[in-house]
Amino acid sequence: MEKIMEYQPEIWISIGQTFIMVGISVLAAVIIGLPLGTYLYLSRKGNLYENRWLFAVLDTFVNIVRSFPFLLLVVFLIPFTRLIVGTAIGTMAATVPLSIISIAYYARLVEQSLLDVPKSIIEAAISMGASRTQIIFKFLYREARSGLIFGLTTATVSFISYSTIMGMVGGGGVGDFAIRYGYQRYETELMAYTIILMVILVQAIQVTGTRIAKKLDKRS
Repeated sequence: MEKIMEYQPEIWISIGQTFIMVGISVLAAVIIGLPLGTYLYLSRKGNLYENRWLFAVLDTFVNIVRSFPFLLLVVFLIPFTRLIVGTAIGTMAATVPLSIISIAYYARLVEQSLLDVPKSIIEAAISMGASRTQIIFKFLYREARSGLIFGLTTATVSFISYSTIMGMVGGGGVGDFAIRYGYQRYETELMAYTIILMVILVQAIQVTGTRIAKKLDKRS
C-alpha cells in the first residue's frame, strides 16, 4: 500500500493519458468510422448507393487495417505519425495509430449493425418518399441504434486494450506505468493495482454501454 500511495501522482497521470488516447480514438470512430461503415453498407449490391468499386476500396481498407498486428501497425505508421503530430513518441503520437485502427474497427461493426436492419424498413421509407438522408438518419440509424451503441461499447473496450500496448512504444498511459513501475522494477503490488484499475474501467464502460443499448433496443 505504501508504494501505491507513493506513486499516486504518476498513476493519475497515466490514467489521464489513457483517457486522452481512448477518448480521441472513440471520437475518430464516431466521426469517421460511423460514416465509413454506413457507406460500406450503402455501397453494397442492391443498396441505395450500390457501387462495387467504392465498396471494394472501402472494404479492402478496413480489412487491411484490421488484419495488421497492432504493434506492427504502430511501427508502420511512424512516418505518418511524425507528419501529423511532429513526433512518434508520446500520448498525442499514440492517438494516430489508435485512431486509424478505431476507424476501421468500428466501421465494420457499423456495417454489421446496419445489415441487421430488415430490408422492409428501407422499402417502407422509399415508398413514403423519404430522401436518402432521411432514410439513413431517420430509418437506418434509428433501427440500428442499439447495435451501434453496443458496437461502440465493444470497440471502446478494445481501444483500451490497444492503449496499453502503446506503453511499449512510449505512448504513456496505464500500460506504460504498469511496465515501467510494476514489471521492470518488480513491484508486484503496483502491477496488481493497475490491473485492477483497468478491470474496473472496462467493466464500468461495458455495463454502461450494455444498459444504454438495451434501453434503445425496440425488441426488448
